[in-house]
Amino acid sequence: MLNRVKRAALAMQRYSWEQGVLAQAFLEDGDLDTAVCMAAEGAYRSLPDGRCCEIGSPGAVTDPCAIGEALIEACEATGDPALCRARDELLAWALRRAPRNAQGILYHFTHSPVFWVDSMYMLPPFLARAGYYDETLRQLDGWWAALYDADKGLLSHQWNDGAQRFDRQAVWGVGNGWAMAGMARVIALLPDSHADQRELLVRRVRGLIDCMLPHRRPDGLFHDVLDDPSTFPEINAGQMLAYTIYRGVQGGWLERSYLPEAESIREAARRCVDALGRVTPVCGAPSFDRPGVATEGQAFFILMEAARRGLAAE
Repeated sequence: MLNRVKRAALAMQRYSWEQGVLAQAFLEDGDLDTAVCMAAEGAYRSLPDGRCCEIGSPGAVTDPCAIGEALIEACEATGDPALCRARDELLAWALRRAPRNAQGILYHFTHSPVFWVDSMYMLPPFLARAGYYDETLRQLDGWWAALYDADKGLLSHQWNDGAQRFDRQAVWGVGNGWAMAGMARVIALLPDSHADQRELLVRRVRGLIDCMLPHRRPDGLFHDVLDDPSTFPEINAGQMLAYTIYRGVQGGWLERSYLPEAESIREAARRCVDALGRVTPVCGAPSFDRPGVATEGQAFFILMEAARRGLAAE
C-alpha cells in the first residue's frame, strides 16, 4: 500500500509547497535519493529572488520554503554548488527579501498583507534546520498571536494584517494539521539552549491535539472545518494529527496515552487508499475547497507511516 501511495504521489502535478512536503516525506521515509532529486528539481526551478519550485505565476511567500530541509540535506549529501547556491538564496529570501509586516512576520502572498496558518509548516522547519532558531520562533509566535482562537483552542485560517480582520476565521482542519506538524518538526530541531521555547511549542501542540480530537467523526475522518458538520469530511487532517502524535511520543514530549487515537486514525487513512494508491477524500487539488486527491494528502500518508515506523523501531 505504501508503495502505491508513493507512486501515485510522484505521478501528480505539484505546487511549490507540495514539492516540498513530498520531498520531506521521502526524506523521513529514508529515501534520500528521491528527496535529493526532488530538491534538485526545486532548485532548478528557482526564481531570481530565491524562491524555489516555482511554475507559472508566482505569488506565494512561504510555500517555496517547504523544500528547504530537503535542499539542505541535498547540499550536505552531494556538495553540489548549484544546490548550495539555491539553499543560500532561499534563505536570503526568507530572512531578508520576503514581504513582511512592521514586526517582521512574513505574509503568505507577495501581493496581499495576509497571514495563513499554512505558513506555520512551510517556513519554520527550514529556518530551524538552518540554525536560525530565534527567527523560527519569532515567526511562529507572530502567526500564533494573529490566528489563535482562544475560545475554540484552535487556529483560524486567514488573518488580514492590513485590514486587521479575519479573511477566513474558520478553524480549517488541514490548517491546524499544518500548524501542529510544523511545530512538531521544529520541536525536534531546537537545541537545549531553547528548552523554554521548546516547552512552549509542546504546550501549544498538545492544546491543538486535545481540542481537535473531539471533532473526529465515527469513521475517523474530520470535517473540512472542524466544528462545521455541513462541510465535507476528509482524511488528511487526521493523517497530520496522527503524524504529530507519533512524533511527539517518539520525542518524549507527548504521553503514550495518545497512541490509540493515532492508531485509529491511521486505520481510517488506510481505508481511504484506492486501487491506484490515491488517498481520498482529502482537500482536493487544485482549489482545495472540495473532496478529492492532492499531493499533500499522499505526502502525509508517507509521513504518518514513517513516523509510526520510527516509533516502533525504538
